[in-house]
Amino acid sequence: MYRQIFFLALAGAGGTLARYWLSNAAHLLLGRGFPFGTMAVNILGCFIFGILWSMAETRNFIGQEMKIIILVGFVGSFTTFSTFIFESNDLIRAGQWFFLILNSVGQCAAGLVALWMGIAMTRLI
Repeated sequence: MYRQIFFLALAGAGGTLARYWLSNAAHLLLGRGFPFGTMAVNILGCFIFGILWSMAETRNFIGQEMKIIILVGFVGSFTTFSTFIFESNDLIRAGQWFFLILNSVGQCAAGLVALWMGIAMTRLI
């Protein structure tokens, strides 16, 4: 148990650093007028998630413990957007269109409202 937690934390640190470096590289190359860094990280994270999940599920490339360490630790700290997209894909595959829309619009709208509330609450204190 402690071994898995250690490697999960180590992979998480790696994902965080990779996100930081890639995001900054994108901003240096493309400027800061648009969130290119976040976009690059999110798209690459989805691509990596798709490859690793598929290889783990269909080719037994990595075991369950390593799958969790890489997908939750590294990719999860690199971008949670990949998990959001993966779960949205599950809703598409299940034909759960209402829940897909609820998930997509709900998370974006609720996230913006929560951000604004956090900012407003902090300004009141």
